Amino acid sequence: MLRVPRHETVRVRGLDLHLTRWGPDPSESNLPVFLLHGWQDTGETFQFMVDEFKRDWPLVALDWRGFGRSEWPPGGYWFPDYFADLDALLDQLSRGTPARIVGHSMGGNIASLYAGLRPERVRCVANLEGFGLPRSSPEQAPAQLRQWLDQVKSRPMLKDYESVEQLASVIRFRYPRFSVAQAGFVAAAWSQEGDGRVRLSGDSRHRWVNPVRYHREDAEACWREVKAPVLMLFGEESEYLSKLGADGSDAAFRNIIPHIEIVRIAGAGHMLHIEKAGVVAALIENFLSVHECR
Repeated sequence: MLRVPRHETVRVRGLDLHLTRWGPDPSESNLPVFLLHGWQDTGETFQFMVDEFKRDWPLVALDWRGFGRSEWPPGGYWFPDYFADLDALLDQLSRGTPARIVGHSMGGNIASLYAGLRPERVRCVANLEGFGLPRSSPEQAPAQLRQWLDQVKSRPMLKDYESVEQLASVIRFRYPRFSVAQAGFVAAAWSQEGDGRVRLSGDSRHRWVNPVRYHREDAEACWREVKAPVLMLFGEESEYLSKLGADGSDAAFRNIIPHIEIVRIAGAGHMLHIEKAGVVAALIENFLSVHECR
């Protein structure tokens, strides 16, 4: 690690949420940049991108509820809670000042939707592969709800491994563009040890099907309300973007999201902030500098 992280816990809406910080403490003249991780990830894995920044930014990476080192809510997970958690965190750490936000995958989705819900609270958004889900249909709802009902009555399975090294090998199989060192770092960030085994630190209930069907039309309506500039980064080899069909085209996003700049990263998949950390860091750093609060 070129930049040593600091760790702290903050109380947000009744839960202890973990923050990873890099760089100087924020001030009125040097406001924080918020880093929002994706599903099953943690804030710590922004380390690769952070190490590639030329400037020492005041960075704050949140572990979403039920991920990483953050507390698990007893009642399960509802997507709007992420908006409320972000809203409350900004009230604590960026009160009265529009925030600069960088989000990957689920974090990118949350950031872009929030920017439409609270346009006055967001100065700019760098969205890494946070392009929403494929469209769903009402015919999917009964089976989806039945599956959720079955899962609620089941006992959550805790996935575990013999060692961090074994988990790292699984991660590298899933993300073959990771180096051995990157896979090892991510494995350590995603896991915790106990009773001679290594298990994923995230709540396994995140793997339950969502009982609420995804409505892309609702997401697009929120995106149309965005006032802030948006930098959207895609991996040219993303395994998810192609599933959107026509909704994943540059023209579709430009038609919906105002003030958007789209860049595709060659040789990168969905985890582009790790696979192409230097390229991604340079693009984000330039974007943040242009939209710096003065």
